[in-house]
Amino acid sequence: MRFVASVLALILALPAASAGAAEYVPSRHHWEHRDPAAAGFDPQRLAAAVAYAQAHADLQPGDMRQALVDYFGAREPDYSVHGPTKPRVGAAGLIVRHGYIVAQWGDVARTDMTFSVAKSYLSTVAGLALADGLIGSLDDRLADYVDDGSYASPHNAPITWRHMLTQTSDWQGTLWGIPDWADRPEGTDRAQWPRRALHAPGTHFKYNDVRINALAYALLQVWRKPLPQVLKERVMDPIGASNAWRWTGYADSWVELDGLRMQSVSGGGHFGGGMFISALDHARYGLLFLRRGRWGERQVLPAEWVAQAHAPSAAKDDYGLLWWLNTGRKAVPQAPESAYWAAGFGGHYIYIDEVHDLVVVLRWDNDFPGTIARILGALEAAPAR
Repeated sequence: MRFVASVLALILALPAASAGAAEYVPSRHHWEHRDPAAAGFDPQRLAAAVAYAQAHADLQPGDMRQALVDYFGAREPDYSVHGPTKPRVGAAGLIVRHGYIVAQWGDVARTDMTFSVAKSYLSTVAGLALADGLIGSLDDRLADYVDDGSYASPHNAPITWRHMLTQTSDWQGTLWGIPDWADRPEGTDRAQWPRRALHAPGTHFKYNDVRINALAYALLQVWRKPLPQVLKERVMDPIGASNAWRWTGYADSWVELDGLRMQSVSGGGHFGGGMFISALDHARYGLLFLRRGRWGERQVLPAEWVAQAHAPSAAKDDYGLLWWLNTGRKAVPQAPESAYWAAGFGGHYIYIDEVHDLVVVLRWDNDFPGTIARILGALEAAPAR
């Protein structure tokens, strides 16, 4: 009950959308631009913020498959790439205020890897399953939904949907040939990795793509159809996203359900695969959350789910349901505490700021706090109108 009360309080605390411009959403094939000054920015300060973002592009090698091997292989001795990758080209970004584009740079229409930003899309698919009654409660045990033995052990049996969505499950097992301990193993004694001490579900946060992929597979079991199809029909088409985005899994993550062969997708790009999408489509998704799940006259996502998604979790107060939070203004001191974002390896972000009616999408940015601080500084520096 206390959690429900906190979510209700969060909804009531959100600033009410003003009439007119604040309700604008783009059509499928046209997104209006606004002059920065008309949108409340100091044009020179905003231009400087954009220049800062361009100058602080993440310098990952162009060959992303090799970049993943070089980066994660140095930390995970058994690491290998299981899913597709795409070459890195260059930084890009969008700034959206009151629904209008006020600045952009780079190729915002290019479909690119997005790594763990995919987790926030996966969260939405879980929210839709909850809204449709396919999941009764986030506090239900996955063992009651997935009957393949992966939640049969005494440790895994109590794991709930909430534990998986807050990355506090400490699920133990192997999926698509990758054991849970192989992702970001702790300590230097390899012999101890498979015998690590286990944490009771819900008590310990651990960022782990194997468990995220287990969540994606569990949601596939619930939906009984590919998760990209669910996302396309229920979210991406209603908000006018392009048809160029793709959500993939691994070569060995194909399964058969009800006589049909389908792929279980990856909730990130740690092992390759995941969400391949443009900055423009990211911005539409961010605007949907800024509008509390509403797109024009249509409520695409329940407002209650949007609020739950960025409510602090018990074990980690700056993490919600696969969204990062600015709790205590620790991550971005210049941003409101209510700001939240999706984040992925290599500098990929969807930043949502209800206080300033603002969405910022960054691709390949290596100083997220600095870029956001400068964008907000351009807003604060705008002359009174």
